[in-house]
Amino acid sequence: MDDLEKAILLAYEPSVADSTLRAQAIAFCDRVKADASALIRLCLDRLQRSPLVPVQFWCLQALHDVILLRYSSIPPADLPILRSAMLSLASDRPLPIASPPFLRNKLAQAVAALIRHEYPASSWPDPFLCVLPSLPAADPASIDMFARFLAALDDDLLSLDYPRSSEEVSAASQVKDTMRQQCVPQIARHWYDAVSLYNSSDPSLVTLVLDTMRRYITWIDIGLVANDAFVPLLFDLILAPSSTDQLRAAAGSCVLAIVLKRMDHRQKMALLSSLRLSRIFANPDLVQKVPALVTGYAAEALECYKRLGSADTDGYSPLNLLDEALPSILYVMQESEEMELSNVVAFLSDYVIAMKSHSAKQAMYLSQILEAIRVQILYDPMYRNNLDLPDKIGKEEEDQMGEHRKELLILFSSICRVAPSVTQLFIQNLAITALSSSKSSVEDVEAMLTLFYRLGETIKEEARTGNGSLGELVQLLLSARFPCHNHRLVALIYLETVSRFIKFVQDNAQYIPHVLAVFLDERGIRHPNLNVSRRASYLFMRSVKLLKAKFVPYLDVILQDIVAQFTSSDWSSKYLKCSGSEDGSQTFEAIGLLIGMEDVSPEKQSEYLAALLDPLSQKLKGLLSDAKAHGLEESSAKASTIQQIIMALNALSKITSFIHRMVEILGASILPFLPMPLKHLLVENEPEDMVDFLVLANQLISKFSTSLEPILEDIFPAIASRLIEILPRDAFSSVPGCITEDWQNNDVGVAADNLLVLAAMAATTEAKENDDDDRLSSAQLEGEGLIMEVRELQDLQRTLYTFLHVMANHNLSLVFIAPSCWRFLDVIMQLLLITACSHKDILLRKYTRSCRSHEEALEASRDASGAATLPAVLEFHFHTGTINSSGFGQHGSALETLIMCVQIFVKLIKDWCTSYNGDDMVPGFRSFIIEKFAINCCLHSVLDKSFDFRDANSTDDLKAMKSFYHLLIENLRQQQNGSLAFREVLSMYI
Repeated sequence: MDDLEKAILLAYEPSVADSTLRAQAIAFCDRVKADASALIRLCLDRLQRSPLVPVQFWCLQALHDVILLRYSSIPPADLPILRSAMLSLASDRPLPIASPPFLRNKLAQAVAALIRHEYPASSWPDPFLCVLPSLPAADPASIDMFARFLAALDDDLLSLDYPRSSEEVSAASQVKDTMRQQCVPQIARHWYDAVSLYNSSDPSLVTLVLDTMRRYITWIDIGLVANDAFVPLLFDLILAPSSTDQLRAAAGSCVLAIVLKRMDHRQKMALLSSLRLSRIFANPDLVQKVPALVTGYAAEALECYKRLGSADTDGYSPLNLLDEALPSILYVMQESEEMELSNVVAFLSDYVIAMKSHSAKQAMYLSQILEAIRVQILYDPMYRNNLDLPDKIGKEEEDQMGEHRKELLILFSSICRVAPSVTQLFIQNLAITALSSSKSSVEDVEAMLTLFYRLGETIKEEARTGNGSLGELVQLLLSARFPCHNHRLVALIYLETVSRFIKFVQDNAQYIPHVLAVFLDERGIRHPNLNVSRRASYLFMRSVKLLKAKFVPYLDVILQDIVAQFTSSDWSSKYLKCSGSEDGSQTFEAIGLLIGMEDVSPEKQSEYLAALLDPLSQKLKGLLSDAKAHGLEESSAKASTIQQIIMALNALSKITSFIHRMVEILGASILPFLPMPLKHLLVENEPEDMVDFLVLANQLISKFSTSLEPILEDIFPAIASRLIEILPRDAFSSVPGCITEDWQNNDVGVAADNLLVLAAMAATTEAKENDDDDRLSSAQLEGEGLIMEVRELQDLQRTLYTFLHVMANHNLSLVFIAPSCWRFLDVIMQLLLITACSHKDILLRKYTRSCRSHEEALEASRDASGAATLPAVLEFHFHTGTINSSGFGQHGSALETLIMCVQIFVKLIKDWCTSYNGDDMVPGFRSFIIEKFAINCCLHSVLDKSFDFRDANSTDDLKAMKSFYHLLIENLRQQQNGSLAFREVLSMYI
C-alpha cells in the first residue's frame, strides 16, 4: 500500500484518524488531481491493480470529475487511452459483479460523461458499436454494466424528466438521432436476449435491464419493442406465478411505456387492443401488483374516446376498452397506496367529465365510483375513541384524513354535477341503511353525512323546490336520529349538513319546525359534548340571521327550549373546567335578533325578555343561597360559577359587543341611552378596550351620522383625555426618529407630547412591520412586555386614525371645533401632520409630496384665477388613481394610514376653508396647510437621511418635483401678478 492509497483510506475514514492527519491526507489527494494527464493514467492503473474499494471509488470519482468539469484540460494524446479504457471497463473487462453497486454506478456515470462530450462528434463516432459486439451473452457483469451505463446516460443527458438548458436539449436530440440511425436496433436485440436468458436465473439483473429499457421506449421506434417477440415475453414475466414482485413491476413498467407512447389515436387504439390486458384484469392479485399499468391503460383509452368518440374505429371501440378496464380501476382505488390513488382519482375525474351524457351502464359505473369514494373516506375504527374526545392521536388522524379526502371529495362534487340523480339516489340509500340499522357504525354514518354535506355545495337554485328526491333527502336528514349521534364527529357533520341545506328550508317553510328541533334538542345545544353544543349555538345563530322572519312565529317554543337547557345545566366543577366564556353566547345573540324583529311588539319583547332572563336570575339567586347555606369547600364550584358570571358581566368587551348588537337591533331608538354607557366604557379602560370603544364609535357614526353630533361633542373630550392617560409621556422616548418639538405652551401640553410621541412611533415603526430585518427587537425595547405594549399602542393609533377619518367623512368636523373640544384641535392637527410628513417609508413620502405639490400650485394661482379650490386637486388624485394602496405591495397597510390622514385634511379643507377672502371657520388653518403641511412634506422631508439619492424612488421624486415647478411656473405665467405670487411661494421654502 503506497502513500496515495493510505491517504485515500484516511480521507474516507475520518473516524480512524485525527482531524489534522485527515486534512493532510485530503490535501495530498487534491495535489494528485492537479495534473489531468497524470491523474488519468494513475486512476486507470489503480482500477486494474488495487483491490481496495475506497481506492477504486476515489479513482472513478476523480475520472468522472476530470471528464465532466475539466475536459478541456485533458491532453488530446490521452483521449484515445481514456476512451479505450472506459469502454473496456463497461464491456469486456467490467468490474466484478460482486463489487458494490455504487462503484458500478460511478463507472457508468464516468462513461456517460465521456459520451456526452465526444458523441456523436467525429472524434468518437461509434462507441455503442464498439461495445455491443463485445458483450458476451453469458456474462452477467457485462450486461449489468451496460444497463447501468445506459441508465446513467439517460439521467445525465437524454431524459426530459429533469430541467435542461436549451444547449442540453439540443445535444440530447443529436445523440438520440444518431443512436436511432446507428445502434438502437442492436440495443433492443441485446435487451431481448438478456431478458430471455436470465429471467429465471438472475431476476435482479433482468429487472435492471427492463428498467433501462423503459427509459428508452419513449423515444425509440415503437416497433422494436411492441412486436410479437417482446410483448409476449413481457406478459410472460407479468403473468408467471414464479416472477418476483420487482421483476413483475419492471415488466409492467415497460408495457406501460409502450401504452403511453405518443402516436396517432387510431394507431393507439389498435395497439391497446393488441395488448389484451384483459388477461391482467381477470386476476385481481395481478391488478394490485401493476396498478400503474392498469391506470395508464385506462387513461389512454379515455383519451382515445375523447378524440374518436364511442363509435368503432377499424373494429375497435374506445368505450369497450374503458368498460373493460373500469372494474380494475375501482379495485385499484380500494386497494392501492396513496401515490397510486392520486393517479386513479385524476383518471376518474377526467372520466366523469367526459361522461356528461351517460348511459345506464355508465350510470352504474358512476355509482360504483361513489361507493369507492365512500370506502376511501372512512375513518379507521381503531381511532374512534380518540376522535370522540380528541387527544393528540385523534387530532393527527383528523388532520391526515382531511388531507386525504381533498381530491376524493372534488371527484365526488364532479359526479354530483354530472349525475345529480345518481348521486342523490346513492346518498338516499346510504341514509336509509344507516337509519334502519341499530348497528350503523360511527365511521359509516360520518362518511355518509360528509358526502351529504358536499352534495349541498352542488345543488342548483332551481332544485330548491321541495319536490323530488332532493326534498325527500332533506326531510330524511332533518328527521334523522342515528344510533351513534352522541359521537362528536357524527354530531358535528350532521349540524354542518343541516346548515348547508338551510337555504333549501328557506324556500320550504314546512321544514322550519324540523330545523328548530335539530338545533334545540340533544342533536344541537343539548348535546352532551360541549364542542358540539357550542357549534350548534353558532350555527343556530347563523340560521336565525337567514330565517329570522320565519322563526318569529316559533319564539315561544324557542324560548321554552333554551330556558330549559340553561336552567337545567349541571353547574359542577367538571362542567366549569370544560366551559368557556363564549359558551351559549351565540344562542343569546340569536334570541336577541328574533326579539328585536319589527314584527314583535314592544309588549311581546318585554314578555320574551322576562321569560328568558327571569329563570336565569332565579338560578343565580339559588346558587347564592346555596353557597351561603353550605361551607366554602362544598360551595367552591358554585362560587366559581358566580364569580365567572360576575366577571363576564364586568367584561368591557361583553358590554361593547352588547351595544354593537343593540345598535343593529334597536336602531335610532337607542340614541337617548348611549351617553351613560359610553362614558362608563371610557373609565380606566386598557388600550385593547380603547380600541374596542373606537370601533364601536365608528359603527355609531357610520349608522347615525350627524344625529350623533351632540353625543360626540359630549364624549370627545373624555376620549382625548383617556388617550392622554393611556399613553405615558416617555413610553417611546428611545424610539429612533421621535420628534420632540416643544408644544407644551397650552393647556394640553401633556396630550400633545404623548400623542406626538405616538405619531413619531407610527412614522418610524409602522413601515417596518412588513420588514423582518428592521423590526424593533426585544433588546431595543427592553423586554417582551414592552414589545406587547408597543404593539397595543400601535393598534390603538391606527384605530384612532380610522375614528378621526370616519368623523371627518360623516360631516362631523364641527365636533373638533366645538367649545368643549377646541383645546384638542392643535394636538390632532399636529398628529396628522407628523404621520403624513415624517413617515420613514420613501414610497409613502413620495405619495404625500405628490399631493402637496399640486396643492401648492393651486394655492399659488387661486388669488389670480379664483377658479379652483384646494381640495379639488387632492380629490383629483384620489379619483384618478394617483393614490392607490394596492400598488405599493408590502407598504399597503402603512399607506392606508397615510391616505386616511390626507383624506381627513381634504375633508377639513372643504368644511373649514369655504371662501377666498381668508375669512375661514378656523383661523390659521389655511396657513397651517400651506406653511406646515406643504413645506414639510414636499421639501423638508427630502433632507431626511432616509432619502437616498441613489434609490430609484428618490430619483422619481426629484423628477416629480421638477415637473411640479414647471407646472407652477406655467400656471403663474398666465396670471396677473404671477411673478409676485411665485416669489411669495419661493419665500416659504427659503
